[in-house]
Amino acid sequence: MRAPAFWWTEPGRTAWQARLLGPVSWLWRLGAMLRARGAGEDAGVPVICVGNLTAGGAGKTPTVAALRQRLQRQGVEAHVLLRGHGGRIRGPHLVEPGRDRAGDVGDEALIHAALGPTWVARDRLAGARAAAAAGAPVVLMDDGFQNRALRKALSILVVDADQGFGNGRLIPAGPLREPVGAGLARADLVILIGPEASRRRVLTLWPELAARRPVAARLRPVPTGLPLAGEAVVAFAGIGRPGKFFDTLRELGATLVAAEGFPDHHVYGTRVLARLLRLARGQGAMLVTTEKDAARLPDAFRREVVVVQVALEPEDWAPLDAALARALRS
Repeated sequence: MRAPAFWWTEPGRTAWQARLLGPVSWLWRLGAMLRARGAGEDAGVPVICVGNLTAGGAGKTPTVAALRQRLQRQGVEAHVLLRGHGGRIRGPHLVEPGRDRAGDVGDEALIHAALGPTWVARDRLAGARAAAAAGAPVVLMDDGFQNRALRKALSILVVDADQGFGNGRLIPAGPLREPVGAGLARADLVILIGPEASRRRVLTLWPELAARRPVAARLRPVPTGLPLAGEAVVAFAGIGRPGKFFDTLRELGATLVAAEGFPDHHVYGTRVLARLLRLARGQGAMLVTTEKDAARLPDAFRREVVVVQVALEPEDWAPLDAALARALRS
């Protein structure tokens, strides 16, 4: 699904659609309050959760990947846990790279599984306990900030500086899963991801976010060995914000002769893929997509595509390292 454009108007510039849906948001607020009850159960090992306050992507997956690699350098092999959005397996299930497909476990699970042990489970508590039973010293949870079924040693919120908290309203009138103040109060650490100008702007719009002194970070493209500068590119992406990916390609110096966005977690049919490939070949261009999209492509087609990955790059690792150390001691 695509997030409606009126979700992302600035606070104070509420669209008529948001006003119309305002009463329905109270039902969502009630559900959030009910879900927030209770302290959660112990999974047997420390659980580190990386989540966000808005629907859609904010940089959780690359943040979890960066934290996992940080822990690996310390000799700690964290297991990643996620719901497996877009997959049919309910779990708990240990993802098997090369055997499981996106239709089984979801695209994000395949990305994580390439880096280390990864579990999918609709029941997060059961998933964390399965990971603990399999020897996980710590569980890194991709999403689940609003899930109170299990106790968390560390809760990290990621915020997309380009979008902030949108119009500041709850689903369906806006993008928020819960009120900003309540969510920030439960977070142990906040990471604000985006260019400096965007970070300054969102901190001005949301003083309560500024009061949390978030860690500044960027998502940087990982070198592919195939420079894109000066190259003609046909790009496609089925993620929360395809335009953000297209902007990244332009920053790398690519010339976009075509850019096609699809809904998040879009499943590509053979006709669409064949059309994109014909378009690229007809333009003498590279066919380029994201790591998440590549996980949903047939193996044969994936060889025709250049995949661009991004990695989290904090301005200062010290607050994150200190938070991880506290979580591991809990």
